[in-house]
Amino acid sequence: MIYELREYTTVPGRMPAMVKRFNEDSLRIFRKHGMDVVFMSLTEFGEDTINELVYVLKFDSEQDMASKWSAFYADTEWHAVRDSSEADGPLAVKVSRRVLNPDAFNLL
Repeated sequence: MIYELREYTTVPGRMPAMVKRFNEDSLRIFRKHGMDVVFMSLTEFGEDTINELVYVLKFDSEQDMASKWSAFYADTEWHAVRDSSEADGPLAVKVSRRVLNPDAFNLL
């Protein structure tokens, strides 16, 4: 099992549009492609508390992650959603991602 941590820094003033896109479309399209979002939040304290959205997805393997992202990015519905939500300009200034592997730890 691996986890992907994604951090989106939004264009100032565009966070409501980003949240709307996730709530109305992106999360549904993730589910359509078998992508499991295990955590999602806005940053309330620390760096970039106004413009940061963070979420974590769970995958079986790096290959599973690569194939699901490939299918997501090829989805014409996703392209339509992205283009529509960015009609007034881009929502994100920066997207960062990290792949996390908890195998070295005995958590349970």
